[in-house]
Amino acid sequence: MAKKRELFFFKDYFEKFYDSLDDKVKKKILWTFRVVTELDQIPELYLKHIKNSSGLYEIRVQVGNNIFRIFCFFDIDNLIVVGHGFQKKTQRTPKQQIERAEQIKREYYESK
Repeated sequence: MAKKRELFFFKDYFEKFYDSLDDKVKKKILWTFRVVTELDQIPELYLKHIKNSSGLYEIRVQVGNNIFRIFCFFDIDNLIVVGHGFQKKTQRTPKQQIERAEQIKREYYESK
């Protein structure tokens, strides 16, 4: 299947998170990345806009009862810039995680 979008991993934010996970979670993240890059319309189950943010999205991954979120945002054309990820323990996405994602986004644009 042809890719509709490209993923760009900014610095090592995502890599540090990914390396800390077990194989089952890693496989599900890679599968979810395929969904995000290949489907015309990405179901909100896998990619959701974060309300009250500057265009941040979260890639959503669930393995059993464990929920993981990976922050990202769109740049020119169909480039998705991937920031950091975390394991979600509460209903709401913690404010400090959103603030960190906003900071990474600023850093990305400042470095271009």
